[in-house]
Amino acid sequence: MRAITANSGKVFITGAGPGDPGLLTLRAKEVIELADVILYDNLINMSILSWAKEKAEKVFVGKLPYCSSIRQETINEWLYLHALEGKQVVRLKGGDPLIFGRGAEEAEYLVERGIEIEIVPGVTSSLAATAYAGIPLTHRDAAQSVLFVTGHTKKGKTTGLNFNWPMLAAYDGTIVFYMGVKNLEAICENLIQHGKAPETMVAVIENGSLLQQRVISGNLGTIAGKAAAAVIGTPSLIVVGEVVKYHEQLNWFAAVQQQFKQAIA
Repeated sequence: MRAITANSGKVFITGAGPGDPGLLTLRAKEVIELADVILYDNLINMSILSWAKEKAEKVFVGKLPYCSSIRQETINEWLYLHALEGKQVVRLKGGDPLIFGRGAEEAEYLVERGIEIEIVPGVTSSLAATAYAGIPLTHRDAAQSVLFVTGHTKKGKTTGLNFNWPMLAAYDGTIVFYMGVKNLEAICENLIQHGKAPETMVAVIENGSLLQQRVISGNLGTIAGKAAAAVIGTPSLIVVGEVVKYHEQLNWFAAVQQQFKQAIA
């Protein structure tokens, strides 16, 4: 394990995993325990903040869906200023910081200003949510590859879902859309319009890896209506592909959820 010293400031860009604190890495727990300052997002499990030192400063910098939030430029500057003061700074992000998490942008900003960094990987939500739903991202009989796609585009740079739809529609493996539940209907319509069969299986996983996880399954033609009827919200993942069929057979987490409900009844 790499030692953490207090001689100079350093920023640990850290993945907090998908929600279940048991999926946090040992390295992530270690840096949280030794941090002077923690800047954390809204999707982390708040219980892990209890691991921090009593005097550690905890700063919420989460970006709430469709709401005004702290600008990325401000977060970058705060990380820099805290490190400049010689503090050990943990930038705590849900999932993995380098998969649709802006971790690379923050790392670039700090490195350009001479700040030492360490990137602590985390279990990204697509791996955890699908595993907890009993949906294998790959399977020898169903999918030999997987594609991760962001469900929205960068604000102010492009508008709408600016994807290569013919490529996505022709893709023969599993497609996972992050942060796309608001655009679920448009995603399905575009995939069908560009040649993907309406019968292609789809699952939407809400609150993946948490006890309140919900899984709604259907196909490209039906899933938007099913998700709307179930009032599926964020955070949610959209999984497109034949692997969704394994959900009913491999849904091991449903038993855990049922046991929890019985325990609190």
